[in-house]
Amino acid sequence: MRSSSISDRIELLEQRYKKAQNKWTRLDAKRTLLEEQLGEKTRELDSYFETVDTYEKARVLLQQSAEYAREQAKQQIETLVTNALQYVFGPLFSFQIELEEHGNKAVAEFYVVSEYEGVKVKTRPQDSRGGGVVDIVTLALRVALIETVQPKRTGPLLLDEPGKHVSGEYVLYLYEFLKSLSTMFKRQIIMITHNYHLAQSGDKAYDVTIKDGISDVSEIDNT
Repeated sequence: MRSSSISDRIELLEQRYKKAQNKWTRLDAKRTLLEEQLGEKTRELDSYFETVDTYEKARVLLQQSAEYAREQAKQQIETLVTNALQYVFGPLFSFQIELEEHGNKAVAEFYVVSEYEGVKVKTRPQDSRGGGVVDIVTLALRVALIETVQPKRTGPLLLDEPGKHVSGEYVLYLYEFLKSLSTMFKRQIIMITHNYHLAQSGDKAYDVTIKDGISDVSEIDNT
């Protein structure tokens, strides 16, 4: 009887252990999933703040410029961002800046105008078709600011994941636009991207991987 009782207790403990182990496995998997989701949301939030910061800098530029300089800057920014949108998404897109005076202060609002079946739709960039439009507007705005601000800043364009929300069908047009930017403004472009097609568009491209905590760099053959 005593031996049977000990055996039963061992079996019960083993069952409890397995149950606890299964519960820990489920909770650990859930924790990993939540950490991944938190990381993704953090990256989205960082991207959002970068976009907002770009818009605010453009607004400040327009607000602080004298009337003539403001109109010149407005036209330059509208033209560059419109060219970017049309280069990537086609001729039915354009970018507009609306300036209004509020208490002797110019307030700028940004809009993307698109045409569907003959009907023009004007929306804020963040409300336009997908995140790709926001990416292109933000990219073009940053370039426009660099080229408009005086004294003019020199040096390469440093881009971190440009167009990361642009769908695959438009990636070809995006890297053609980036090449045109480089030629137009005579600036080297240094880009970090996870998009292999974008990486292949560069004159020089390198693949960086982590092996045992050490970065391994190899050149991508783009010939």
